[in-house]
Amino acid sequence: MNSTNRLELLQAWTAQHSALPQPTLQLLAGDASFRRYYRVTSTAQQSQVLVDAPPPESLEPFHSVALAYLQAGVLVPQVHASDTQLGAMLLDDLGDCLLLQTEAPAYDRYRQAIEALPNIMRVTETRLGALPPYDLELLKRENALFFEWLIGRHLGLELTAAEEKLWQGFTDLLNERSLQQPRVGVHRDYHSRNLMITADNQLAVIDFQDAVVGPITYDLVSLLRDCYVKWPADFVDGLVAYAHDMLREEALLDQSVSLAEFQEWFDWTGLQRHTKASGIFARLFHRDGKSGYLADIPQTVGYLTDIAGRYEILNPYYDWLEERIVPALNAKNAAAVEPACEP
Repeated sequence: MNSTNRLELLQAWTAQHSALPQPTLQLLAGDASFRRYYRVTSTAQQSQVLVDAPPPESLEPFHSVALAYLQAGVLVPQVHASDTQLGAMLLDDLGDCLLLQTEAPAYDRYRQAIEALPNIMRVTETRLGALPPYDLELLKRENALFFEWLIGRHLGLELTAAEEKLWQGFTDLLNERSLQQPRVGVHRDYHSRNLMITADNQLAVIDFQDAVVGPITYDLVSLLRDCYVKWPADFVDGLVAYAHDMLREEALLDQSVSLAEFQEWFDWTGLQRHTKASGIFARLFHRDGKSGYLADIPQTVGYLTDIAGRYEILNPYYDWLEERIVPALNAKNAAAVEPACEP
């Protein structure tokens, strides 16, 4: 089906299922998936959001998690209509104001986002049953994205046997550290672009269809070591301490877990997330033609060197990043901006 026919189908479906009079569609900015979003406007000066997710994209995980989150007290867009065969869904329009697009101090906004986490963490099942586990197999698949798409496809590096052994040892440590943490409900992409501030100053959450049960520090890392926004160390450290105290008060974290132990979990979870993200950004370019994410790779790799440098056990991996990966990435970026030679 071509794009014109698809849009006509969506327009007709929206007119049938939206309560808004004479609805029209306006394309909004997309995300890293194959979904597209439209703002549905009308003569009534009201609006909704239309999600366009043609099969094999699935609407059900979003819908099920949305219902569970709402029941748990998490503010998310309400689903007004859904058609799984067409791949269309009508949601509340929460506006355009993302977490950092307000005049409120960033520290206050981030505390607000941290205070929303306990309700998310308590959601471990939906009407479909238990959320998928962030288990060893999923961790292995995610870690492999860095190896396949960043090292191999994007940088074109062939690793020696010793380098492959180093890489395997590093990922084994990532998996071990992830699986030893308390398991809670995890949004899995809880960052500044997926948190919105509503007109009445509430924090709303979007893009939660990949929710799992996983390590307690995962969403906190997504928030504070954001792939798109980097905060000073003292900003992050202060909010990690705030989260540690809050989670103990909420009985989601055992009183025996010290701040130092929690900080270490946070660091190792960040290493895993940014390993995955670096590979995903490369894949988005090479497989999906989304070049904008290439600009985010230096930050995610930078997080890897920053944190690996803090742990003696990771000294060999840190050296390898600095000697092999960072120079190759810098060379790739330099080549990308060089002007073409004139004939």
